[in-house]
Amino acid sequence: GQFCSRWMMRVFPFAKKVVVVDKETHEADPQPTIWACNHISMLDVFFVLALDKRMRGKKRRPIKILYWKGLESNPVTRLLFQMCGFIPVEMEDNGNGNKNQYDPKSFKSMLKSTKQAIEEGFDIGILPEGQPNPTPELGLQPVYGGAFTLARMSRRPIQMLSLYGLHKMWHPDGSMGCSQRQMKVRVYPQAERMYKDAEEFATTFEAVSGTFGATGRDLPKQELQMWLDGTMWQTELARRASVETTKQNQEDQRQPEDAKIGQMN
Repeated sequence: GQFCSRWMMRVFPFAKKVVVVDKETHEADPQPTIWACNHISMLDVFFVLALDKRMRGKKRRPIKILYWKGLESNPVTRLLFQMCGFIPVEMEDNGNGNKNQYDPKSFKSMLKSTKQAIEEGFDIGILPEGQPNPTPELGLQPVYGGAFTLARMSRRPIQMLSLYGLHKMWHPDGSMGCSQRQMKVRVYPQAERMYKDAEEFATTFEAVSGTFGATGRDLPKQELQMWLDGTMWQTELARRASVETTKQNQEDQRQPEDAKIGQMN
């Protein structure tokens, strides 16, 4: 599958393919992982497969990726994904940018295949947005909880990836504008962190992967590290609690005033 993908990417010989990964991450001994990546083009899976060695290093573990079964309508995609043993997910073809409508009946089969792949020693790759994002420069589409569910089920950490610029080569609407030469993938460090719920993962993923996907650049170094180690999420929870307390105090202050006005009437 990687060999075929490398040949396919030669269709764009003028494109500069950049992998952004620090040396420590690239050379680290890999641990069983759930990989989560933003989704901006029909090229995404091919791009990741073609650059897998540059991304995950020589010690990388085998990986199986979850994909929309509708992609099998293309014979090339069907052959590649089935040859790689990737795992299909069924959902309605309701257009990019619209809410995903998954087929609940397919989930049992998908989870069974995923559990088997995990038991066989594969990493799992997932695109939490579920469909290509037509406007990544505006941030991510809604992030679904599948990555968190798989991480909790397998007791594995989530490691994030982010793609940039591929939609300007092959847009989700099917057009091949080829309006930008540079395509990038960012590989974030291995994580020991285990997310406590789907919202914590989604908020972190939106901040980290969403920023790089929109701009081709990371958040400022300190802020990025705070998101990766969970410090920024704790700050966000404290901010939300403060806002809620302020609202409650304002409501409590209004009640006596409302009561006085009622007595006067």
